Amino acid sequence: MSNPETPTVACPTCKKPMEWSPKNLYRPFCCERCKLIDLGEWASEGHKIPGQPVFDDVMSEDLDPSKTRH
Repeated sequence: MSNPETPTVACPTCKKPMEWSPKNLYRPFCCERCKLIDLGEWASEGHKIPGQPVFDDVMSEDLDPSKTRH
């Protein structure tokens, strides 16, 4: 039985309600399987943040293919 003081949230993958508590090692997911499904979606670019890529000016010289690396 759930504790009334422990918040319940929906798993982002399967939408199953789960308690948000330190006992759940996979939070915000309900289980390892849902966590791995979500990770796979990010890896295959199923989840992505829309917009144009932004490159950091500090690292922009690393993106120049005409420069030789040492």
